[in-house]
Parts: sequence; structure tokens; C-alpha cells
Amino acid sequence: MKELLKNKKFIWLIISLIVILPFLVLSYFDKHLFFWIELPIFLLMTGVIGYKIFYSGLKSLIKLKFSNINLLMTVAIAGAFYLRQFEEAVIIVILFSISENLEEFGIKRSQDSLKTLVEKSSKTAALKGRNENVPIENIGIGDTVIIKPGDIIPMDGIVTYGSSIVDESTITGEPVPKSKFLNSPVYSGTQNGTGYLEIEVTKKARDATLSKIIELTYKAAEKKTSSQKFIEKFAKYYTPTVLCIAILLVIIPVFAFRGQFNYWFTQALTLLIISCPCALVISTPVTIFSAIGNATRNGVLIKGGKYLEDMGKIKAIALDKTKTLTKGEPIVADIVTFNGYSRQDVLACAAGLESFSEHPIAKSILNKAAEEGIKVHDFSDFKSVTGKGVTGTCTVCEHKDILGNLSFIKEQLNIKLNEEIIKMVNEFEKQGKTVILLSENNSVSGIITITDKIRKESKQLIESIKNSGITPVILTGDNKASAEFIASHLGIEKVKAGLLPQNKVEEIDDLKKEYGYVAMLGDGVNDAPALTTASVGISMGAVGSDIAIENSDIALMNDNLLNILFTIRLGKKSNNVIKFNIISAIIVKFIFMVLALLGISNLSLAIIADVGLTIFVVINGLRLFKFK
Repeated sequence: MKELLKNKKFIWLIISLIVILPFLVLSYFDKHLFFWIELPIFLLMTGVIGYKIFYSGLKSLIKLKFSNINLLMTVAIAGAFYLRQFEEAVIIVILFSISENLEEFGIKRSQDSLKTLVEKSSKTAALKGRNENVPIENIGIGDTVIIKPGDIIPMDGIVTYGSSIVDESTITGEPVPKSKFLNSPVYSGTQNGTGYLEIEVTKKARDATLSKIIELTYKAAEKKTSSQKFIEKFAKYYTPTVLCIAILLVIIPVFAFRGQFNYWFTQALTLLIISCPCALVISTPVTIFSAIGNATRNGVLIKGGKYLEDMGKIKAIALDKTKTLTKGEPIVADIVTFNGYSRQDVLACAAGLESFSEHPIAKSILNKAAEEGIKVHDFSDFKSVTGKGVTGTCTVCEHKDILGNLSFIKEQLNIKLNEEIIKMVNEFEKQGKTVILLSENNSVSGIITITDKIRKESKQLIESIKNSGITPVILTGDNKASAEFIASHLGIEKVKAGLLPQNKVEEIDDLKKEYGYVAMLGDGVNDAPALTTASVGISMGAVGSDIAIENSDIALMNDNLLNILFTIRLGKKSNNVIKFNIISAIIVKFIFMVLALLGISNLSLAIIADVGLTIFVVINGLRLFKFK
């Protein structure tokens, strides 16, 4: 409210209102100044305050565009002057202008979090070896930027010198600063603590994390909710319809029933004013902007009002297992060898095949080999089958190796596997482990099991969404036993395992047929097709990952699963506020329309009701900015 009181235009409108009130009070007692004194005063006030309204209204009239709200106001003000109700005319101009200012204030206030992000965006940076700051647009990938204590980090990069703690709350919403040291990633818009850092730039300014967030959040306004689209379409027909009704309100009583022209003309003007759809039009955007701004501040990037609306309607949520319900930090748990092969042989070949992959499981095998000091074997003729495994020819052992799940090994070898091996695989899978088999020279040489810890907040997430009437479903490429182990631990009844990316898309389609609105939570990279197919695609840990942000509708900038609950509640609250605002606006307007048709209302009462309604709608929408 303090910001509103600093607005000079708003202050002048309040002063004008105070000046006109005595004239209005006198008019109720039929007391007036001389006509030639009142007229110039009221004409001047109306012209100075309402010139933009008249310009817009007359422009629409000339172009025969009857959907413009300003046209309604122009007709109402001109009519009030015709009836010599000068005080009423000025009141209409002042209160309508105050209403427009409140709308602007509501939208600006709801975008405060974006303003904060923009303020965190540095325009210059200190290049190493230069005595002056350089515009960030002139800084390229590979340049070294100096970050002093307390500085806002201007570019995405990695630390090449120094250590410090960095406040990343602007992007992730997490209040606890992160430690940064050699090779740590840092992001634009975050704030350095007390240490000195030198960073090597990894992204140009336009591609930096903060720039992406600002760009996508502003673009969120373009993806309108269904209620917003309906109101905008409705307003196109609503305004001309009201104009026609107002004309009939004068013609029918006057010509059919010999009513008094001035009286029914006044009621027609009253109808025009109360029919102004300002509160209806502003009800959705101010609520959506407030909610999206709140989400951004808490590390949740929502790329459109449509997705926030849909999030409040979801009846089922599909969850990937790895890096979603689990930490996504798999480690090697067991290594079992067969047919005379040593532990070192199995790890050397398995790590060699996985050295071509970026998958978390591949990294866990490579880390285990490095930890045990095993030299990784080189491979040629490498081939990868998505979701199944890899093959290649070992240049050290000089034979073909196959690494993958049980079905892939069976498929590639085309022989019946030892019952002991199959039994062992089943036992490991029942323990919730992912089982990888290595085949060398057409026989199984070893089994490697991978385990991943369940996130501590996963159970709370599942319990809460089930209590909200939402059905959780696991969709994973992992084996059935491992997936069911996680599901039983978390209380999830529906599990679909062993899925390839295209299978996940099919499962999402089936869920949409059954539940209607379905969200999909994944890592934003491997689950891209499923995220796109879902009503709302949500990616985890998207900070620093352009792919994750691009492939999802909602991006969690940190790894806190409970932000899903916050986003669902925010979506539901947003939908409820929008519905309440729209219904309230329709009821109030309907009541005053009936009063106008019955000849009971007047111009001042109508404009006060309209402005009061706009104030109510704006304040109610802004409440979402502080929703928790």
C-alpha cells in the first residue's frame, strides 16, 4: 500500500475526489453553484483526469469496436453531462481512474518476485586482468570473472580459484547458503558470501540460469488459464450487449409506456457503469501473477497460468523412481563373479562399457572401479539399446562383452541361463536392488547390483497426495521387483516397471483416460516424452539444466520433493480464488443491474460498487503472494 501512496497520479486522484465530494453532497440537497462556475471546473477536472478514457473510447467508436470498456465509460460520462449531473460525471471519471490504478498496482505487486529477480541480474562483471567492469553481453564462454565478497554472481560458471558460501535462494528458494570450492558450479543472480572467487564462465549472459527464469516467467502470462480465455472471449460480446440493453432501457419505457426520458436515461447510464467488466477481467491475471510470483520465490518455476490451473485439478501423479523418489546417487552394492572371472575383470569390463554413458548407474560403476584402483578396459564397436543395455568389443580381452538387465542378456546370448544365476537375480531384486549382468565370451561372468537410497521426504509426499485424493503411480525403466520394493515402502499401489521412454508415454495416455488431469514428475531429461504428454510435466533439480527447464511445464529449481505439495495446494487455492472472484463479481453486478432496470440505483452508487468490487478482487488475488 505504501507503494500506491507514492504514486503521484493516485495521490492526485484522491485529492480530486476530496475536492469533488462537497459538490456531490450539495447536489443531494439540490444546492448548486452558478452554472457557469460549475461547468468550467467540472469540464477541466473531467478532461485532465479522463482524457485517455475519452481518446480510447472515441477511437473504438470510430472503428466500430464496441467491446472496449472505455467506450462504456465515455458514453456514461457524456450522458451525465447531458443531464447536467456534473458531479456524477466527475465522480465516474475519478473512481474509474482509481480503479484502473488499482488494477495496475495489483499486477505490478503480483510481479514483485520478478522485479526482485531482475534486480539480482548484474549488468556488468569484473574480468580477470582488466581494471574495469565489462558489460556481461561482451563476456564469452571460457572467460574468468572475479567475484568479490558480497557480490551478485553475474554469470553461470565453475569455480577455478577460492572458496566461499553462496546464497542461492533467489533461484532455488532454499535459505541455507551452499559451500563453493574448486570445480563447484555457480549461477547468475546468486549472492557470494565472505570469500573471494574466480569463476570460468560456462554460459553466455542470454543463456544463464537467471536470464532463463526471468524470460520464462514473463512468458508465463501468455499461457492463459481456461477462465481467463473465457472471460476475454465473453467480454467481446458482453460490452456491445450491455450497450444494446442500455439503449432499450431508454427506448421501451419512454416510447412504450411514456416514461420520463431523463429518469430512464439516468438508469441506462447506471446500467452501463455497473456493467463495466473491470473486476471480471482483472480477477484472473492478478491471482495468477501473484501465485506464479510466490512459486518463483520458493524455487518453483511455473511456465504458464494454464499449468498452475491444471496442477490444482490433477487426480493422478506419475513418478519416476530414480532421482525422483530416490536420491539419484546410486552406488554399487554387490559384485558376484562366475566362471573363473575375477572381481577386477568384471569391474574393468563393465566400467569400460559404461564409460560411454552419462546414466547415473554408469557413473556408479565407474566410481567403484576408480575407488578400487582398477584400470578400465577400452572398447570398440560400442552399441547402446535404450533402457536395456550396451554391447562392445573389449580391446584388452579381445572378445565381445554384453552389459545389461536379465532380459537383454537372454535376448543377446539366445541361450538358457543357469538357474542359480536367475534365482540370485530375483533375490537381489526383491531387496530393491537394480541388477546388471555382464556377459563375456557368450557366458555370464558377473552380476553387479546397484542400490539407491529413498529420499527422506518421499514418504511424506506420497501420504499427503493420497490424503488429497490424488493417486500416485510409479513409472520406471527399472525392474519390477526393485520398483515394487520402493512402492511397498512408500505405500504406492500402482507400479509399472521395465518401461522404455515410449512405454511411459503410453502409460500416461492411459492414466489421462482414467483420471483426466495427470501430472508426471521426472528428471526432465530421460523422461522428456512422458513429461510432454502429461497434463503437467514437472522436472526435478532443474537449476543449471536448460534441458530440464525446456522439457517441463513446471521446474523445481531444487531437489525438495515437498515443493510438489506446495504447488498442488497453490494451484487449488488459485483456482478457488479465481472462481470466488468471478462469482462475487457476477453476483454484485447482477444485483445492481436489476436495481438499474427497476429504476432504484443511481450513478454514484453504481461507480462506488464497481470500484469497491475491483478493490476486493485485487486484494483477494494478491493474498496468494504470501500463500504457504
